[in-house]
Amino acid sequence: MRRRTPPPPSPLPQRDGVDPVRVRLPGEGAWATVREHLVERLSAGDGVVDRMFEDGLFIGADGRAVAGDAAYVPGMFVWFHRELPDEVPVPFPLEIVHRDEHIVVADKPHFLATTPRGSHVKETALARLRRELGLPMLGAAHRLDRLTAGLVLFTVRPEERGAYQTLFRDKRVRKEYEAVAPYDPSLGLPTTVRSRILKERGVLAAREVQGEVNAVSRVELVEHRGDGLGRYRLLPATGQTHQLRVHMNALGVPILGDPLYPRVADPVPAGDFRRPLQLLARALEFTDPVTGAEHRFRSGRVLGAWASYDTWAGRS
Repeated sequence: MRRRTPPPPSPLPQRDGVDPVRVRLPGEGAWATVREHLVERLSAGDGVVDRMFEDGLFIGADGRAVAGDAAYVPGMFVWFHRELPDEVPVPFPLEIVHRDEHIVVADKPHFLATTPRGSHVKETALARLRRELGLPMLGAAHRLDRLTAGLVLFTVRPEERGAYQTLFRDKRVRKEYEAVAPYDPSLGLPTTVRSRILKERGVLAAREVQGEVNAVSRVELVEHRGDGLGRYRLLPATGQTHQLRVHMNALGVPILGDPLYPRVADPVPAGDFRRPLQLLARALEFTDPVTGAEHRFRSGRVLGAWASYDTWAGRS
């Protein structure tokens, strides 16, 4: 099997901690010019691509602006900076739990995306850390949902990123989560939930379907109190999208603040940071694949609904 040739280095620097977009022209196609292909591929609206060519914003591997009438060359690379969306700053700190020459472990707040995606670009943990730590090559070894708080592992050196990503792929990271949800005395806990979860592109909520199990979660009750709430320890053995949220909902105790389970709620306005999802990535444990060190990291965050339900619910 032939190994793919790595792309050339980007001729454009990062902007606000965000990498430029890299486009590789397909090996086959009927486009006569680079412009024809990018107009079709980017779907950026009337005249946007043409104006970017006029302004010299498409850059080739040689660092020079690509002309709109440049001939289409299969396999050619083109870079550009996308127009960044207006974003409401997430007004919560991103804490550093650990930093060495190989990794950074951050304690991410609710509402902050892990990596640039969609309408969340500069206001992401990765872009923030690149700016604040002066580490432009920092990369994410895994992701947390934007609405979930807690520990995220980042890698300092691009050549080592694959080793840390493989830990998660091969399930060699012990992950512990904490959640606040209704207390149901009839639930036989602890229990292990096994199901098949399907997440379809374009559909907000995942769902359980018949078929081979691909999602396994252990659910334990840590404590409960008189207001009907429980604090749970969640130990996922797999990593399906929204897995813990789906499994808690299937048990009849959906996590507080969940906008998708048991039902999809109306979107909230940008900048509405009330009632965060009460789910926290509490702990990460693994053997460092580069240094061999045994790592055990814990989040210092406290879930708001457990600390003060009235404050979390906006009653005080």
